[in-house]
Amino acid sequence: MASDAKSAAAFRTIGEVASATGVAAHVLRYWESRFPQLRPVTRAGNRRYYRPADVALIERIDRLLRHDGYTLKGVQQLLAAERRGVIAAAAAPDLREVRDMLARALAADE
Repeated sequence: MASDAKSAAAFRTIGEVASATGVAAHVLRYWESRFPQLRPVTRAGNRRYYRPADVALIERIDRLLRHDGYTLKGVQQLLAAERRGVIAAAAAPDLREVRDMLARALAADE
């Protein structure tokens, strides 16, 4: 995030977010339609105000798309899975459970 006069907790306009992240305003509006997690606060006249969490999500989506090689659909699936908690459960199996399962399988073969 670019340094500016606002505090870190301040809401930012779409122009400020676009300047700080390098993601064009029209792309930010498009991402809002593709990612349900990205919902800036809207005020009178449909002006968008992005919370710090929204900006962090935008930076993450941008990194996944531009640098990590994800497709738009891939990022959607990743964020949806994280939202459901599938990634956390699948990525960190309890090693004791795996060890016990293997021990039971070896015992059953004997």
